[in-house]
Amino acid sequence: MSQTVSLNMRLTADAEVTSEVYVALFYITHDDLDAPIRLSTDPTERLSGPPDLIYGTRSTWQDSDPDTEPFLFIVASTVLPSDLEDAPAAGTLVLENLSPDIIVLLRSIISPATISMAVVLASTPDVIEAEYTDMRIMSFDADAGSITLSFSREEIESEPFPAGRFSYYRFPGLHIR
Repeated sequence: MSQTVSLNMRLTADAEVTSEVYVALFYITHDDLDAPIRLSTDPTERLSGPPDLIYGTRSTWQDSDPDTEPFLFIVASTVLPSDLEDAPAAGTLVLENLSPDIIVLLRSIISPATISMAVVLASTPDVIEAEYTDMRIMSFDADAGSITLSFSREEIESEPFPAGRFSYYRFPGLHIR
């Protein structure tokens, strides 16, 4: 499956040398969260000054307000979801394990969180080059240095078929006796 991208993205991909940076934006929601978590893989701009330096990316993706809801920079890498026709989109997000509190938080969640991902260029964070929405965080694996989150869409093959039977007892209006 092919994906349409902007001319700037194609020029950046084909350039021998470029100053342009690919940025992955993540939008994570869960019933237990008060507000969505917005993450960015690039420190595009400084969001606050000393003593607490915070970097991030301002984007309007997912109806975010760039001034009050920026995507916060995290030290991470990602594998983009595949676009194979025979398999559901699946990707990974690898976070640096900077605090043991992250693992405690991940272990406390009992139902899967929803994650959406967009790829943008740092110079044009409002132009979405690739987007993967409504995926589920399926599992995580952690060691001393990193935390790997695996996310995917639900497989269509796991849907029951047939969904229901149109029997007399379930749908009496369909049957005349």
